[in-house]
Amino acid sequence: MKKIGLIGGMSWESSVVYYQIINESIREHLGGFHSARCIMESVDFAEIEQLQHQNDWSALDGIMVNAARNLENAGAELILLCTNTMHLCSAAIIDGISVPFIHIAQSTGMKIQSQGIRKVLLLGTKFTMEKPFFKNILKTDFELEVLVPNEKDRETVHDIIYKELVHGKLNISSKTTYQHIINKAISSGAQGVILGCTEIPLLINASDVGIPVFDTTRIHAEQAVEFALRLS
Repeated sequence: MKKIGLIGGMSWESSVVYYQIINESIREHLGGFHSARCIMESVDFAEIEQLQHQNDWSALDGIMVNAARNLENAGAELILLCTNTMHLCSAAIIDGISVPFIHIAQSTGMKIQSQGIRKVLLLGTKFTMEKPFFKNILKTDFELEVLVPNEKDRETVHDIIYKELVHGKLNISSKTTYQHIINKAISSGAQGVILGCTEIPLLINASDVGIPVFDTTRIHAEQAVEFALRLS
């Protein structure tokens, strides 16, 4: 298998989930005592969060490219960025490395398309819900109609991520709030919901809602494993 390079720490709670899913998937594919050949470069999320809310994406590009190059120099043969929001830096990363980069929105779009779903709700940070980097791939490459919550609900979804989930806090009231937002989208015709922040699946899973759930963390990690094995 090829060695998977992981850019993690955003947050470390979801990076743990990536590591677990990747190794479980390797064991499922190969059996026996097999585990993943992988390496992680983990950043300090305090610095990342501050730059995000200062809208300093140039500085963030530099940090992400440096992390990706460190992984490539350490022998990584493909790169995985273990966060949705920071895929805003994906173009800079791709330009800065010579190994394949697995884009989370591409992975998610393929999964949704394979199930014949055409209209989806996207939940994530305000950056992911409001900026085009994720939605445009789904619309342009996969011809999906992408819904996002209204402005007030986007603020609520974002605040729960940054004030609770990235700190490992899982509150029942927040789960109920997310379910209410998802149900409003179902009333507007949503056929599926994208959990477009790597922390949201810590709070919401398929049993919590009445439409198909697309967990970007799991989709992304499992596709990386398939890619690593296919290239071998």
